[in-house]
Amino acid sequence: MRTILTLLLCAAAGVAGKAQQESYFTNPVIRGDVADPSILRIGQTYYATGTSSEWAPYYPVFSSTDLVNWRPVGHLFDQKPTWAKSSFWAPEWFYHNGKVYVYYTARKESDNISCIGVAVADSPTGKFKDYGPVVEFGSEAIDAFILEDQGKLYISWKAYGLDDRPIELLACRLTDDGLRLDGEPFSLLRDDERQGMEGQHWFKQGGYYYLLYSVRGCCGPQSDYAVSVARSRKLEGPYEKYEGNPILHGSRDILSIGHGTLTTSPDGRMYYLCHAYKAGHGFYEGRQPFLQEIRMEKDLWPHFVTGEYASLSQPMPFAESVQEPIPDFFDRFDGESLRPEWSWNYPFSEVSASIKEGKLALSGNPKPEVKTGAALCLRPTSPDYTIETAIVSKNESWKGITLYGDARNLITMGWKDNRISLKYVMEGEEHLLAEAPASAPAIYMRMKVTDGTRTAFFWSADGERWNELAGSGLPADELRALTRWDRISRPGLYQEGNESALFEYCFLRND
Repeated sequence: MRTILTLLLCAAAGVAGKAQQESYFTNPVIRGDVADPSILRIGQTYYATGTSSEWAPYYPVFSSTDLVNWRPVGHLFDQKPTWAKSSFWAPEWFYHNGKVYVYYTARKESDNISCIGVAVADSPTGKFKDYGPVVEFGSEAIDAFILEDQGKLYISWKAYGLDDRPIELLACRLTDDGLRLDGEPFSLLRDDERQGMEGQHWFKQGGYYYLLYSVRGCCGPQSDYAVSVARSRKLEGPYEKYEGNPILHGSRDILSIGHGTLTTSPDGRMYYLCHAYKAGHGFYEGRQPFLQEIRMEKDLWPHFVTGEYASLSQPMPFAESVQEPIPDFFDRFDGESLRPEWSWNYPFSEVSASIKEGKLALSGNPKPEVKTGAALCLRPTSPDYTIETAIVSKNESWKGITLYGDARNLITMGWKDNRISLKYVMEGEEHLLAEAPASAPAIYMRMKVTDGTRTAFFWSADGERWNELAGSGLPADELRALTRWDRISRPGLYQEGNESALFEYCFLRND
């Protein structure tokens, strides 16, 4: 009897342990470099988008039904809006009169000044019609947010970030269609402490208007981003800052955290989706979307449920959900179009990537001042990974794999003239690192990245027997240089020359 009771107790403990384990999830909820996320709920479905910076297509879009498991479903724009040049930052969703609006930051082609544009679609995954700039203000206007109050629309943004004066969060009424300013801007909050101030979320609850906003440095290995809050009884202010700011900041596991927006569950709970760097080697996954529950407390200030120190482990929003493991990426190029995970560095080269008879054809048309080629890349979801491909075109172009920062900073192993070669480009200067003869109908390649900063390169003539390219290791400091100020390096496929490269598959495995 005692044995049976013991077994029953053990079984019950196992069930309870499993239930407890499944009641938590681990941040980030969207893996890979997607900074400044914005979130929108329509019915039972959530949509997220975020900064794409100098990568195309523009603004990746993800969907979820439980806030924890997300899948890529496309991009806001496949082509640049005609007025915009670069720096596609901080998109912000807004649902109004059955339409989906997105207010986004980009630099104007005409004068290189960042301003805020607006586009509209029937759904988050629909085709967006662009209406051009809606906020052009001084030397820079970025980080839009929309508030609807008593039937009127208001837009807020960060101003004076490039000027020798304190940053301010400004606001202005919008026309009823949400496409133009209506009246004069007014100040919501001023950064008199010179800590930085951006990425605001503006909402009304319980008789107060609240501003969640980010302070300190957003980007890079020394960043210390954090979230603060202010409130006012009146929309126009004055706004008082919470004396306990910041209400969310980094921790042992999280380097910095901030710039996000709120959404609600169907039963009214509030969740804040923002970005954060993981500490240590996780930094090389980039600024990834983190989810934290937030609620109003008795002091009429919002507080994060798990405390002011950001945490990787969070209570699951919906008890019936289970967080799925991070999938490996395997593209056999058997679809009709390019999968949404792929991206390219648009300022330096016009990239042509198409699926033809189960092969990827990759080529590029670099700008006249650019000496490197076309890179088609993936966002790494771990600091340790292996990327593999098979090259089936034998021509005069360089065809291979890369770890890519931008057109002036990359490492690539390529096949050309029956030779495998490895070269490193730093600040536009090319250095040959290693070579080996390789004559075969097709060549298989692998790149193994460890800790986000160490590489090893391998090649094969048959996909079974692999040869490490001697001398392919680089000092970690050199590979850290591939990280740009606001984005991390990405692995991918690479072509350089006048003839297209043909790839049979691409496999990216988290190690």
